[in-house]
Amino acid sequence: MARWSPIERTLREQYGPLLVGVDEVGRGPLAGPVVACAVVMPPDRRAIPGVDDSKQLDHATRVELAARIRAHALVVSLGAASVREVDRLNIYHATVLAMRRALARVVHRLGQAPHHVLVDGTPLRTLGTPHTAVVKGDARCYAIACASIVAKVTRDRLMTALAARYDGYAWARNSGYGTPQHRQALAELGLTPHHRRSFCLDAQVALALDASSTQDASHE
Repeated sequence: MARWSPIERTLREQYGPLLVGVDEVGRGPLAGPVVACAVVMPPDRRAIPGVDDSKQLDHATRVELAARIRAHALVVSLGAASVREVDRLNIYHATVLAMRRALARVVHRLGQAPHHVLVDGTPLRTLGTPHTAVVKGDARCYAIACASIVAKVTRDRLMTALAARYDGYAWARNSGYGTPQHRQALAELGLTPHHRRSFCLDAQVALALDASSTQDASHE
């Protein structure tokens, strides 16, 4: 990517130059919060080379780009929703809550209201602010890609820090996602306060079904 997209150029002409790109990380893991990031990049500067959908970048590149984004951005704002909020609200509403928290800090830090908001995915009825939703926006829009990179690096660092306190789940490597090692650790060690109980119940049921299937096959 590494360029302002036609979508962003059109929106700047329509609304004004200060666009907020918003993205989240952590909808699917069994453990850890959802983290959202809102970024306002300077509209009069070229895109930072190498910026792309965070999922397409390796860890070292993401870390380097996140530092450059923070150094060049007019605003970088983070918001999160806890595992308790994920369990209480469901993942969709928790994700929107994290985005709203990130956006709430933008006005204060920017010193004025941004001109428009860009989010990855589909329109969010409860976001509370007018926005343009772009499917696969983290691969199509520079501002959203910047937000996705910072959100990913921030959440990975958080999960690495938690891994030092909760050994055995390999969060430093899997960031809380349901890898085989993580699922096995759940079966052997149980839940931590940082596990999403609603997600882990499904994971434990699946693990039990897998085990039952294996046992049935061994008796055939």
